[in-house]
Amino acid sequence: MENLLFNLKFAVKDLERSSKKCEKEEKAEKAKCKKAIQKGNMDGAKIHAENAIRQKNQALNFLRMAARVDAVTSRVQTAVATRKITQSMAGVVKSMDSAMKSMNLEKISGLNDKFESQFEDLDVQSSYMEGTMSQTTTVSVPQSDVDSLMMQVADEAGLDLKASLPVGETSSIAETASIPDQDELTERLARLRQ
Repeated sequence: MENLLFNLKFAVKDLERSSKKCEKEEKAEKAKCKKAIQKGNMDGAKIHAENAIRQKNQALNFLRMAARVDAVTSRVQTAVATRKITQSMAGVVKSMDSAMKSMNLEKISGLNDKFESQFEDLDVQSSYMEGTMSQTTTVSVPQSDVDSLMMQVADEAGLDLKASLPVGETSSIAETASIPDQDELTERLARLRQ
């Protein structure tokens, strides 16, 4: 069908070319008619005038034919496009059928529940790891070193940090963490390990 479409488009171009050729020949015949009239050759002028009219009619006929073939070309092109779209839609429908058959709602629901459970377990484990890491970090770095570094940075920046720092407090963040929170995390971790 694509070959037919190509041939029709080619025919339209050929007919349009023929029409333009006839228009040129019409102009040439009119010019010959004018020269014959100037020379006083009325019989020759009449022949050239008839030829000019014939060429004009032939040009119009070629244009009409080109328009008709172009209309047929448009219909064929629409048919080709429709066929391609229909084939694509058939493929999509088959794919959707197989996707719908493979979808088990109970299985999907179970997977979603399992995902949420695992996500909560991961959250508990992450919280426990963060707590453990903060305890390890604060135990390994003495509070006095942290305070002296903060004072040094404040002095370099020209800030008064003495008013902000609590005097005589040497407890670490890990020591100030609430024990009930740690107990809850430990219980959740123990449940996960079971």
